[in-house]
Amino acid sequence: MVQTLDFFTPIVDDPYTYGQIAAANSLSDVYAMGGLPVTAMNVVGVPLEHLSLEDVNQILKGGADKVAEAGCVLAGGHTVQNPEPLYGLSVTGLVHPDQLITNAGAAAGDLLILTKPLGTGILSTATKRGVDIGSLSDRSIALMTTLNTPGADLAKAGLVRGGTDVTGFGLLGHLGAVARESGVTAVVHSDQVPPIDDMVLSLIDEGCVPGGTKANLEAASNTSFAAGTPDSLKLLLADAQTSGGLLLAVTPESLDQALALLKEKGAPCAEVIGEMKPRNDHDIEVL
Repeated sequence: MVQTLDFFTPIVDDPYTYGQIAAANSLSDVYAMGGLPVTAMNVVGVPLEHLSLEDVNQILKGGADKVAEAGCVLAGGHTVQNPEPLYGLSVTGLVHPDQLITNAGAAAGDLLILTKPLGTGILSTATKRGVDIGSLSDRSIALMTTLNTPGADLAKAGLVRGGTDVTGFGLLGHLGAVARESGVTAVVHSDQVPPIDDMVLSLIDEGCVPGGTKANLEAASNTSFAAGTPDSLKLLLADAQTSGGLLLAVTPESLDQALALLKEKGAPCAEVIGEMKPRNDHDIEVL
């Protein structure tokens, strides 16, 4: 049995969409461990003077619909008054102990697969600042509401040695944890890391960078960057994601099967972005 709890304040204006994103984000932790969500409970904070009952109902409906999509049972929850809206889930999942994916299971020689492109933090910040990002708003929402269900399928097939999902600490933060816990150094080929769109890098150059992303880059002090790596690329790798993709370490022998399964299950992407090598003085080397 695996359990997780996550919630956050709104990152979109539409309450139903907010509920969907928050639920997908909460469910992701179970999928990242190779589990199947079984039950979930709502965690809700409501500012009574600022949020209507209809808005609360739409948030809960968005979450309930996403939980149902996951084949999970919404068993109840708890609501409190709070100065700002909060929503998320406590999720219980099941995974066979021999199939459990942890951030301590990667080994030298493993290849790294990323299942969603990066940039939701940048795009959300641009939207909050009134920058017209066109259809990228819908693209970002579609990614954040996409469940990371392939994690359970990959674990059941025995194709993953270690992994995590990429959320608030960005790719560098979460990959750094995998490298440290696994006793290896991660090598990232920056030209293989997909942004949601090239416009994301342009927005970074224009200063549309959330504070969390900047803090993530500062925290990644044990990461080495190749000479000449643009600041925009460093910030993309550190971008704080909401309901981001899976980051998986697989053996070279399992790579083709893993990529085929990700394609079959509809993962937004399945990019090989690097590999693990024997531990040196760095958590991550960005080439």
